[in-house]
Amino acid sequence: MLAKANRIVRADDYRNTVRRGRKSATAHCVVYLRVVSADPSLSGASAPSRFGFIVAKNVGNAVVRNTVRRRLKAVAHTLLGDDAFPLERTDIVIRALPGSDAVQWSTLLEEITGAVNKGVRA
Repeated sequence: MLAKANRIVRADDYRNTVRRGRKSATAHCVVYLRVVSADPSLSGASAPSRFGFIVAKNVGNAVVRNTVRRRLKAVAHTLLGDDAFPLERTDIVIRALPGSDAVQWSTLLEEITGAVNKGVRA
C-alpha cells in the first residue's frame, strides 16, 4: 500500500497533472508526469513523489478494475523503493488501458518505468 504522502487524492491534482503534465504512452497504460512546486510547510525538506491511478470501465468489470489498480499501486510502490527513482515533488498519474489486466507483471513494470523515464527526459 502506498503511504498517504505518496498518493494523489484531490481531483484538482489529478486534473492538473493530466492536463498540464508530460504524457508518455505505452501499449497498456498512459503515464502523466508533472513537477509541482515545493510545499512551503515542509520547511526545506524534500516533498515526495505522488501517484494517482485512473482505471476506467472500458478496462473491465469492477473485479478486473480493482485488480488492475492494485497491480498499478504495486508498481508505484516498487518504483518508490528503487534507489534509481530520482524524482521528488512530482505527481504521476497512470491511466490503465484496455488489455492491461492480461499483461504480465514484469511487462507492466517495464512499461511504466520506461514511460516515467521518457517523461522525465522530455
